[in-house]
Amino acid sequence: MEQGVLTFLKETDNTMAGRKVELVTADTGGAPAGAKTKIQELIERDKVDVILGPLAAFELLAITDYVRDQKTPLLSLAAADDLSQRRPNPYFLRASATSSQAMHPMGHYAATELKLTRMVTIAEDLAFGYEELGGFQAAFEQGGGCVVNKLWPPLVTPDYTPYIAQISGCDGVCQGFAGSNPLRFMKAYADAGLKYPVVTGWTGGDDALLRSFGDEAIGLISCSAYSLEVDTERNHRFIDGMQKNFSVIPGFYAAGLYINCQVVEAALQATGGDVSDKEKLIAALRAVNLTDTPRGPVKFDHLGNVVGNFYVRRCGREDAKYGLRLWNKIIKTYENVSQFWTWPEQEFLAHPVYSRDYPPLRKC
Repeated sequence: MEQGVLTFLKETDNTMAGRKVELVTADTGGAPAGAKTKIQELIERDKVDVILGPLAAFELLAITDYVRDQKTPLLSLAAADDLSQRRPNPYFLRASATSSQAMHPMGHYAATELKLTRMVTIAEDLAFGYEELGGFQAAFEQGGGCVVNKLWPPLVTPDYTPYIAQISGCDGVCQGFAGSNPLRFMKAYADAGLKYPVVTGWTGGDDALLRSFGDEAIGLISCSAYSLEVDTERNHRFIDGMQKNFSVIPGFYAAGLYINCQVVEAALQATGGDVSDKEKLIAALRAVNLTDTPRGPVKFDHLGNVVGNFYVRRCGREDAKYGLRLWNKIIKTYENVSQFWTWPEQEFLAHPVYSRDYPPLRKC
C-alpha cells in the first residue's frame, strides 16, 4: 500500500495540484487500539489534511467516530460494507470496494455464464469473509444457483484438510481467503484431488499472488476491481513505476492507494489546493470523477463508495507478462458496478448486513 502512494508521489515530484506533499506513515500494529492511537497522533500532532488507510475493517471501525468528529477526510481500503451503507460517515470515502462488491458480479457470472448450480463457500471466520461470501450467495441465488454449505476456518488455520473434506454435493467452490491464505488453500485443495471449479473475489486471486501460485491456481476464476491486464496508459505507467521503484508486480493493495492519491489530487485541483475548509474538501473529494486510473473509470455514489469496473479473470499460463509464469486473463468486464449491485438501494438496505448466517442456507 505504501509503495502505491510512493509510486504516485515519485511521478508528481511529491506535489499535488501544485502543492508540496509531506507523507507521514503510521503503523497501527494490526490492532484497533493501535489504530486509534495513531489516528489521534496524525490529526492532533502531525496536523495531516487527509488520511489514506487503514486496511483492516476492525481498525476502521475503531476510528470512524473520531475521524467524523475531527472532520478529517479518510480514504480507506477497509471494506466493511456498512460504513458506506447503513452507518455512513460523511468524511469517509472508499475508492476500492466494499467486501461484497466484487462478489456480486462473481456470483452472477458463476450462475449465468459458468452455469454452476450448487456451490460450497469457504472463507475465514470473520466479518470480511461473511460479507464477501454473503454477497456471492445473494447474487448467485439471484441468478438461479444455490449454496449448499458454508465453511468458516479460523483466520489462522494450520491445515485446511478437515474443511476441504466437507466439500461435497456441489458443482463448484467459492473461496474468499485473503493475505497469503489463498496460496495455502489452493495448494491443499489441489493436494486433496478435488476437481470442482473454484471462483473467488479480489483477495483470493489478486495479481500480487501470481508470482507465488503454482499450477494449482490454473483455472481459478476471480473478480477484482483491478487487473494487470487493464490496457490503459495510466495502468502501464503505474506498473512500470512499481517495477522501477520497488522491483515488484503490483496487485490491488498498491493500485488502490495509487488511485486514492489520484482522487486526492483531483479534489485539490478543484479547490485550488485549499485544504483549510474541510467541508469544501470532502465535497470536492466526493465529486471526483476520473477516467484514467489503473482500474479504469472511478466515481462515487452519494454515500461515498466507488462505482466502477469489475473484471472477471481466468488464471492460466497464456499471455503472461512481466516475467510471470501465470496470468489473470480478463474474460468479462462488468461496468459501473455499485455497492448495491442490481438491487434498488432502499431494497438492499432493508436487508440485514451480510453475516455468518445471512443470507441463510436454504433447501436446494
